Amino acid sequence: MAICDISKTESSSLSTPRKAKKNLFSFAKTNSSDLTPPQKPSQTFSRTIMEENIDNASAIIKKWDHSESSSDKYCSFFQQDRKEAKEYIQCVNDLKRAMHFLVTQHSTCNKLVLAQNLMQMAMQRLEKEFHQILSTKKEHLDPESVSKSSTSSHLSRSISVDSQESTESGNEIQVTEFERLSVQAMNDLKMIAECMIGSGYAKECWKMYRTIRKSVVDEGLYRLGIESRSLAQLNAMKPDVLENNITDWINAAKVAIKTLFYGEKFLCDHVLSASKTMRDTCFSDLAKDAGLNLFKFPELVATKTKKSHGKTFVLMDLHEAIEQLLPEIESIFSYESVSAVKVKVHSSLNKLKSSILSMIYNFEVSIQKNSSKTPVPGGGIHPLTTSVTDYVTSLASYNGVLSDIISDFAFVSPSSSYPEAYFDSPSISPTPNNSKNSSVSAKLAWIILVLLCKLDSKAELYNDIALSYLFLANNIHFVIERVRASTLKDLLGHEWTSSLERKVKLYSSKYENVAWSKVILCLPKSLNPAISPDTIKEHFKRFNESFEESYQRQKSWVVPDEKLRDEIKTSIARRLVSVYRDFYDYYMVVLSGENDLDVLVRYSPDNFGTCLTDLFHENNLRCRSLLSSTTSLPNSCVWRCIS
Repeated sequence: MAICDISKTESSSLSTPRKAKKNLFSFAKTNSSDLTPPQKPSQTFSRTIMEENIDNASAIIKKWDHSESSSDKYCSFFQQDRKEAKEYIQCVNDLKRAMHFLVTQHSTCNKLVLAQNLMQMAMQRLEKEFHQILSTKKEHLDPESVSKSSTSSHLSRSISVDSQESTESGNEIQVTEFERLSVQAMNDLKMIAECMIGSGYAKECWKMYRTIRKSVVDEGLYRLGIESRSLAQLNAMKPDVLENNITDWINAAKVAIKTLFYGEKFLCDHVLSASKTMRDTCFSDLAKDAGLNLFKFPELVATKTKKSHGKTFVLMDLHEAIEQLLPEIESIFSYESVSAVKVKVHSSLNKLKSSILSMIYNFEVSIQKNSSKTPVPGGGIHPLTTSVTDYVTSLASYNGVLSDIISDFAFVSPSSSYPEAYFDSPSISPTPNNSKNSSVSAKLAWIILVLLCKLDSKAELYNDIALSYLFLANNIHFVIERVRASTLKDLLGHEWTSSLERKVKLYSSKYENVAWSKVILCLPKSLNPAISPDTIKEHFKRFNESFEESYQRQKSWVVPDEKLRDEIKTSIARRLVSVYRDFYDYYMVVLSGENDLDVLVRYSPDNFGTCLTDLFHENNLRCRSLLSSTTSLPNSCVWRCIS
């Protein structure tokens, strides 16, 4: 509806003064036969009262009328004698009623001309008062002050414009002077607006309010750093710069919605409460373009920037911030005239969701396509394992927003070539409190499965099968530890981690069998007292050669995790050292008289255990001297474990 029609819909009982003037003096010619019938006494009395209202209004309105040529300084009666301000508004309302009565009952009354002129003088005066308050009280009408007043319901209900204290339900309410002046300014504007709208001057009121308050909104967005950015500017930004820009936008958007737009909506609804159409139209003029400009940024970031998985988390920050503001956005931009802002917001959310899922999918594909052919030295943790677990654990920390995003889209795996049988028990068993996140759990478990299957292919790059198994044990154990140290623990559940633990034990056992079975086979299966000294010497010789060969091959292998390293070494010691000790103790008696025994028997059980203790460290230099040493060393921690 056009703003010029507001007065027709809101004050149908009274035409605008300008239209009234046309009606007053557009009389048809009368004949002598059309004389007005004699008035009844009640009509005469009512007319007298209405004419007295016009005379009273004339005295008050003319008192406060200052012509352009007047040298007197403009003085606002709303800032001086507030009693007279109320009387002025009352006299204008009385003048309006008198004009309505005379137009409908005595259209030829010459008092109507005076009333029309008085109404124009009064409206000009109220326009100045309205402008004066809007212009000089900006500090008390800024969105932050208005927002505080709106949230303090007792202020907006109970504060009298004439006192600094008020009571509510018998309790005294203490307010600050600033709060009192803020509410007073809002109430003054409302009083003037109601009078102007009711008198047919809605258009003048709307124009002035829109002009001044729009500048407040535009300045507020400028101060918050909200500015239009082009696609070229966004794509030219370095990742950290873009992340900072998104963080700044999130902080600015929270202030813009919670304070700027909320405050303007509250002020507009309060001041222009006399006209719903005017209220809607005015707020649309203030906020529509500003709101669209505010939410242009996240939409542009979501749809136009390059899709790299490094942006996943800042986009989720963006999505989460908008999602949290959504109830307030829905409330503030509830009018049909500003519905385009809500459409923009929902469009931004949908595009952010689509971009986030696209980035996650691209990350899965990047795991598949990882073509590095260089095996990690010593079977340590592969960089791919680190990057994937970092990414997935970070995704898990966003499980709330991620569950909303994933639930809106069908889960599509990047490839059907990965068998679920990779896990002993592949089902996801999140805790009851997190059952709503089952879609997130399934998605994250799938990404880890893609990683584990890729690690299988990476293990094939090693020439030594034992090292391949150690590599898999290391990397799967790393995944387990990262899961346990993050929110993934609750999302994936105990059964999921237990199935991976079984995989670690399986690969550790396979490593042990392949790496040390040849050494163990150098010793006899049973202790035979009839065995000859030469055979005993041959066993020692073969054992020394096999052990040194195996040790030399493994001394550069690593197990970064201390717990896993101790478990593997303890398991080796239980199998190898215990068998060697039995063989050593039993047959050393037979060889006690042999020459060069120290060359023949190069390891005692104790220093042998110490060598095992020092395996799998990244900087393993300690045992090199032990290979040619016959000195018995103190028992190692591994040896103590099996003694």
